[in-house]
Amino acid sequence: MYAVFHSPTYRHRYAEFLKIDFPRVPLTSNVTLFWSLVMMGDRLVQLHLMETTGQEIATYPIAGSDVVEKVKYNEQLQQVWINSEQYFAPVTPDIWSFYVGGYQVCEKWLKDRKGRVLSFDDLTNYQNIVSILAETIELMGEIDGMIEEFGGFPLG
Repeated sequence: MYAVFHSPTYRHRYAEFLKIDFPRVPLTSNVTLFWSLVMMGDRLVQLHLMETTGQEIATYPIAGSDVVEKVKYNEQLQQVWINSEQYFAPVTPDIWSFYVGGYQVCEKWLKDRKGRVLSFDDLTNYQNIVSILAETIELMGEIDGMIEEFGGFPLG
């Protein structure tokens, strides 16, 4: 279920229905597809619960105050700035603009900490969030590809 609910095609195809009701779970009788989706869904759950992390991709290269003053994103340089001197990079536009439940994850996490000094754990946590979102985006594409390979929606 978790894998299917993260399929961009599923979300698009059933968008209107998802606005007014609980999601419907399309089942498949194809054992290979079922177990492949189970494995992908399990990986997503592990990532989203932060029981595991993806490959580290964002660095935090400049030492400084670590105070979140003003959050801004430089798309061209793929940098997320927390003040006039410090930033995380690279953070690709698709990671920066990833939404969960109406919130832009990378921006919201930092804005919720405005005025605070980020600890080492906070810095590491943000880098983990970036890597988790990167892998989530990758897995979502793989889920769509796998479902399409087996005939697409509705599942057979």
